[in-house]
Amino acid sequence: MFCQDCGEKLTLKFCDNEGLVPYCNKCDEFKFPLFKTAVNMVAVNKAQDRVLIAKHTNGNFLMFAGYVKKGESAEKTIVREMKEETGLNAIKYKYMCSRYHEPRDVLMLGYIVVVSDGEIKLNEGEITETRWCTFDEALQAVDAGSTAGYFLKTAVSELKKSKI
Repeated sequence: MFCQDCGEKLTLKFCDNEGLVPYCNKCDEFKFPLFKTAVNMVAVNKAQDRVLIAKHTNGNFLMFAGYVKKGESAEKTIVREMKEETGLNAIKYKYMCSRYHEPRDVLMLGYIVVVSDGEIKLNEGEITETRWCTFDEALQAVDAGSTAGYFLKTAVSELKKSKI
């Protein structure tokens, strides 16, 4: 590990209440590891009774997701990613929960996102197909054991209680 500020090789040093933490002798400070953050979006229609799922280039049906860029809020990421991946506008959104996604070493922030009506324009570098589904159809199409399945199940549960 190297310091993200000066490039010096980091050593592990004891930090009160934290244990061993990377430390830069040149900067004379602890350097907590940087952690990637992304949003996971369960996109729903205005009536909030259908879910838009996406078949990604890996062949799996998933939700929509994207990394939060430096200087960007999670909310700005939602608007940008929905537009980039589908051409649809995020009308409103509600935070649900978070989950660590180990395969990509990223903290995923889960949102329910109401999207505008209109023609879907796929980002074909990421998505090969989209499909509007009932809650049950979406739950059957998305792997229940995946991070996407976790967020979908949580969103469906919330949407059955009340609209956002």
